[in-house]
Amino acid sequence: MGKALTYTAVFRANSLNYGEGIANISELKKIHRGNGDILTFASRQSIRYDIVRLGNEWFDWNLDTIDKAKGTLQFREDVSIKDSVEMDLFGYLKTGKKSLKRPAVARLSHAVSLEPYRSDMEFLNNMGLAERIGETPNLANIEQHESLYAYTLTLDIDKVGRDGEVVLSDEDRVERIHQLLDVLKLLNRNIRGRQESLAPLFVIGGVYPVANPFFLGRVALENNTKQWHINVAGLKDVLDTTFGGQAIGKDTYIGHVSGLFGNDDEFASLVGERAGSVEAFFSQLKEQVSADIGVKA
Repeated sequence: MGKALTYTAVFRANSLNYGEGIANISELKKIHRGNGDILTFASRQSIRYDIVRLGNEWFDWNLDTIDKAKGTLQFREDVSIKDSVEMDLFGYLKTGKKSLKRPAVARLSHAVSLEPYRSDMEFLNNMGLAERIGETPNLANIEQHESLYAYTLTLDIDKVGRDGEVVLSDEDRVERIHQLLDVLKLLNRNIRGRQESLAPLFVIGGVYPVANPFFLGRVALENNTKQWHINVAGLKDVLDTTFGGQAIGKDTYIGHVSGLFGNDDEFASLVGERAGSVEAFFSQLKEQVSADIGVKA
């Protein structure tokens, strides 16, 4: 059984993903909870899109991989994971003479807000353009939500760079995972003239002997606090989870931006010296990935 990398990240952003909308109102994508809260979210597809976009911009990931076969947009039959980091990490489906399928190796959750949506709206018009030609401006309303969001990534290290007869070198496999981690560390999203940072403010995870999103849905904010407080008690329970007789806490690291969370002094009580900066967190993951694959960092 190969090892897997998983972590849950918290970031702060504004209005990340809009749906279809009604009339002149642009609605955010939302989830309605049983306690009455309404949470907004950025879909896993939108996060995947921005990862691939930045992979192409920063590391020249190949995007010339799409074809229209039988009326369906899909990856070209003559392109393999050797040619495409995107296909390697996020899988593919090819429905030609012979259907070929690769499940995603890097799996994402939606980025769900940790603070409820309170029906904030923004009124818009294009007055600047209308005045130029003496016309009445068009009106619009868009929903707005500023919040902390959390999402989870799970990556099967052993499956990266391996697809049937296609097997990449260990050095190439490590490079692809390192590039992915660099993208996630500085992830951003372009939307409605804004560039929102999805870079982690708090992140918890590590490399484990099993592929499981241990911290998905476990990172939460404490209620009734003026500052943001991460629910440390809930995370401690997760760290006590065992697999193969070993608690996952010994393999877990925490990264955070100092001074942002009111109880950041408690993070060290969870993992000791393995709590530090976000930069240190990603550097440690890179070292662990290199060691697991057998490539010197």
